[in-house]
Amino acid sequence: MRMAPRVSLTARKAPKTQVPVITSRENHWLKRFRAALSGERGDDGIVGVEGVRLVEAALGSQLPVEALLLSDSGARHFFRVAHLVMPGVPVLRTPDKLFAGIADTRTPQGIAALVRPRRATTENLMHGIPLVVAMLGVQDPGNVGTIVRAAEALGATGAATCPAESIGTADPFGPKALRASAGSALRLPIVPGVSATILLAQLRMFRVNVYAGVAAGQKFKSERPNSASSLRNPWEIDWRTSAAILIGNEGTGLPAEVLRAADACVCIPQAAATARVGLESLNAAMSASILLYEAMRQRNAPQP
Repeated sequence: MRMAPRVSLTARKAPKTQVPVITSRENHWLKRFRAALSGERGDDGIVGVEGVRLVEAALGSQLPVEALLLSDSGARHFFRVAHLVMPGVPVLRTPDKLFAGIADTRTPQGIAALVRPRRATTENLMHGIPLVVAMLGVQDPGNVGTIVRAAEALGATGAATCPAESIGTADPFGPKALRASAGSALRLPIVPGVSATILLAQLRMFRVNVYAGVAAGQKFKSERPNSASSLRNPWEIDWRTSAAILIGNEGTGLPAEVLRAADACVCIPQAAATARVGLESLNAAMSASILLYEAMRQRNAPQP
């Protein structure tokens, strides 16, 4: 393992920085970036972010940043983030070919960072009038990232991910979910991998009303919720109080015991289908976004 001589990055309105150039694929820094950008998470919880917008979000999030890596062509992005790099953070450079070998994207922009996300607890989601979105068995990382992005944009105080029976939820800090969140996962408090039973108990302890999102026209059969859990439209819910929105698996929805535990089930009505095969229900990310928007609309409406 060896490093080439240091070179200087000249950035617009940024100071010249002596940057070590890594030329060996066996370099320990490249190994760390390769693992993190592929979604591997060690005991330290470090995650990899790639692309100029995500790196900018990471550096501006005030989270601990382990290192910044630039490719030869990606060095042009340094002027955009140089003012956000804290003293002591290693800035490294490597040839385009080596960077492409560690990148998770097909057309890498040549800039990446190692960042340590904050460790949130349920208590961290409870500030102000809580509005929490919980994902139970949401497997698509694109859906998870989009829900987190919508949650931040629409005023949620935090999010949580839970397994649903034997179905896990995608890691909100995985590469695809991070990209779909557009950096929101680095700013919004997220409690990952918590048991649904524990989360529901904690929400009850904080007196948060729990609303289970269900597909329009869903047949409850033997899993019909109890009398307290009536089926309502989004505008029939008083979202101005402490609330949690539960979003289930893309195919099977929420488990029966979760539906029974909810204060109410809420569905988004859809227009009558015109196609012969009928209209598919909205996917998890779209449903969560609509419910979050209705919550924000009510919370921002003038009070009578």
